Amino acid sequence: METTDTTASLDGYLRELHLPTVRQCYADVACQARQESLSYERFLLELLEQECGVRQGHRIERRLRESHLPLEKSLANFDLTRLSTKVRQQMALLLEGHFIERRENVLAFGNPGSGKTHLLCALCQELVRRERRVLYTTCSLLVQELLIAKRDLRLAQLLKRLGRYEALLIDDLGYVQQSREEMEVLFTLLAERYERGSVLLTSNLPFSQWESIFKDPMTTAAAIDRLVHHSVILELNLPSYRVAHAGNAQREEVGDAAKPQSPATKPMIREK
Repeated sequence: METTDTTASLDGYLRELHLPTVRQCYADVACQARQESLSYERFLLELLEQECGVRQGHRIERRLRESHLPLEKSLANFDLTRLSTKVRQQMALLLEGHFIERRENVLAFGNPGSGKTHLLCALCQELVRRERRVLYTTCSLLVQELLIAKRDLRLAQLLKRLGRYEALLIDDLGYVQQSREEMEVLFTLLAERYERGSVLLTSNLPFSQWESIFKDPMTTAAAIDRLVHHSVILELNLPSYRVAHAGNAQREEVGDAAKPQSPATKPMIREK
């Protein structure tokens, strides 16, 4: 049995070394080691595995908060059976995360409500759990942040900060029409990230309509060229999930109203 002095010394050293999980669990693990006749090395391994596991969990939680991802849009909450076989196969490969190392982009196209935002948010959550640094933003908010940075002569500083993220998810490109100046700063960002970091992007507009976004044929072609050069394109040609869900709910309400009332709920009619 360990003496009080030994325990106090251990606690002090572990606190100094910033090993809170080891300090919390070493007594229980030592008891287990004695019961199971574990070697010193095995005892030490068990302690360090628990310390690293807790630290990893905290790190993932911190990066999920930092990512600004909507956590309700998870893979568990997405109905993968709605996707085509091709898109399911593409997702299986993307979830491995190797496209991040290759600095490839992921471009998701589809009608409003087709699930493209949910799908890419779910993908990014899984990337964060594999300890990738990811940032989510809508196109409108990102453009405004870039414009403010340009006005304040901080654009280079902002681009450098965004460059620290391995993947940048830009949601709803083209959903809100932007001015030429707004699209110029967005193009600057895309050019800066070209072959340096992955861009994940959702849009309800096909490439043929992107001139309405970037306002200029040459800028449009240059933007498409940089995004498509190393990319995976997900085509979600699906009906709106929200419309289908609303329709199902309405049919259920109509069905409930059409059901005959049980005798217990029928109004009593008195005989005259």
